[in-house]
Amino acid sequence: MIIVPEKDIAGLIDRAESFDAVEAVFAAMAAGDAYNFPVIREAIGHADALYGFKSGFDRKSLALGLKSGGYWPGNEARGLTNHQSTVVLFDADTGRVRALVGGNLLTALRTAAASAVSIKYLAPRGARVLGMIGAGHQSAFQMRAAADVGDFERVIGWNHNPERIGRLEETAAEIGLPFEQVPLERLGEEADVIISIASAFAPLLMDAHVKGPTHIACMGTDTSGKQEVEAALVARARLFTDEIAQSISIGECQHAIAEGLVSESDITEIGAVINGTRPGRTGDEITLFDGTGVGLQDLAVASRVVELAQAKGVAMEVDF
Repeated sequence: MIIVPEKDIAGLIDRAESFDAVEAVFAAMAAGDAYNFPVIREAIGHADALYGFKSGFDRKSLALGLKSGGYWPGNEARGLTNHQSTVVLFDADTGRVRALVGGNLLTALRTAAASAVSIKYLAPRGARVLGMIGAGHQSAFQMRAAADVGDFERVIGWNHNPERIGRLEETAAEIGLPFEQVPLERLGEEADVIISIASAFAPLLMDAHVKGPTHIACMGTDTSGKQEVEAALVARARLFTDEIAQSISIGECQHAIAEGLVSESDITEIGAVINGTRPGRTGDEITLFDGTGVGLQDLAVASRVVELAQAKGVAMEVDF
């Protein structure tokens, strides 16, 4: 069995590798070559934590395995990342454990890669203003990945706790873009691309906020009850997602579905756009990507990390 510890991940995989892995697995999903198993995600009744499993199998790459982990809201006070996870890969031919891979950085990288894929295929032509909702740990990864695929000239941002907006300002400066903290009304009106990465249980971005052709990547809703944007805004947008089954049950579309504003047939898998079997943006509409986070994303980036660790001669191997 190969072990790739969390501390080694940053030196092995970058944003470009993560983007390619996620784009490829989305395409495989839409082609029917890869599928996710049902998600288990539960409150454990201790430390206010959410814990669960995401798993799947990609027949094209033969990536088989699961990610185990969740969200511990008190970790920041302990100097730890709130999201904690580990990826276990299995040999698809024998069922033996193939690798154990640290999943914390990979979760941030694959989540940011997913929104970047949606921006590549769905952003309005000539998009220049990036709007960021949320300034938590993953927001910096989201902004960097978006800047890789978009030709943005400035960043505007909002956070529930304004005093914590500094992460967005610092990241924008690192990228070389001016940053301004704005109210949500201005963000919705001015941004060409909006990334929402807030852990919210009530809508933040409202239907009335968004003007003109806009792409919205909703990346924080991955649990029943969570919500980042108003259901009426979801209903007004052309809808795309990583996986429809998760979108309607634990993703941003769950609320519009429950209110009868949209149906399952209104949602397109982003992989179908990548493969060219379904159209992406067609004009000046609002597009919305419901990034629920699927196990196959984790398996794709973890598999790539194992390949890179082996190629660079840093893979730890143990008998198991």
